[in-house]
Amino acid sequence: MSTAPVPTLTDALAGGTVVLDGGMSNQLATAGHDLSDALWSARLLAEDPEAVTEAHLAYFEAGADVAITASYQATFEGFARRGIGREEAADLLALSVGCAREAARRARTPRRPLWVAASVGPYGAMLADGSEYRGRYELTVSELERFHRPRMEVLAAAGPDALALETVPDTDEAKALLRAVRGLGLPAWLSYSAAGDRTRAGQPLADAFALAARADEVIAVGVNCCTPEDADHAVALAAHVTGKPVVVYPNSGETWDAGARAWTGRPTFTAEQVTGWRESGARLIGGCCRVGPETIAAIAGALRAP
Repeated sequence: MSTAPVPTLTDALAGGTVVLDGGMSNQLATAGHDLSDALWSARLLAEDPEAVTEAHLAYFEAGADVAITASYQATFEGFARRGIGREEAADLLALSVGCAREAARRARTPRRPLWVAASVGPYGAMLADGSEYRGRYELTVSELERFHRPRMEVLAAAGPDALALETVPDTDEAKALLRAVRGLGLPAWLSYSAAGDRTRAGQPLADAFALAARADEVIAVGVNCCTPEDADHAVALAAHVTGKPVVVYPNSGETWDAGARAWTGRPTFTAEQVTGWRESGARLIGGCCRVGPETIAAIAGALRAP
């Protein structure tokens, strides 16, 4: 008996809407793990990779079709500050893909394709000082490309279905990432961190989205790690500017207080919003910080409702 080939993520986006997972960090924190370290969730790749696999599994079983790996803050430079050499760091980057693949293998879900996207966070995530929400690192595009390319090569070699170029704060870094992804043989999505109609660095989102309009490697463009309200405007704009499928996965709507190292306010993200995003062109829809399996389950239900 022959088995039908699993569609690529690119094919899936052409045919409909795909559900992304939610926040890795909040799921790990809920399981009792301390993420106060500068490596954030990437620390657990070295110390407790099973915890990472279980976090992915929770989202797959909630209804997510795509797991985003725990490599957002995983860099050669960040690992080196912890005394982890380059070879071991490369192994940990590859392990991030392996953990997500293992979760897909274990998932007790109705038969449907499950994909893995390797997270490529911004330069500021390595600095662990909040600068990924400001950008403007005083580095050239070429310097940023040289920072990103080596770990992207390692992640690509580990065999994910796509690269998630995510939480990008400004257009210089987007240009660097779009250069770095060339020739890796993988599709990617490009997702900005936005505030209102601008990137976190203050550039017009329309100009930022336009950078990816002609990049063949980019299969979706959009926003993440923003408020749900900011996503409302950004989805329609990304679809209009690029003509590509849109990716959107905002935070819960709560606010991070860096001084108190705590979330404040109340969640504003509701599953009902996602059908509007789909109507505006979104094809990859999920959640970021403080969005857990319960919300992903509601999103999946809303998007798969007849």
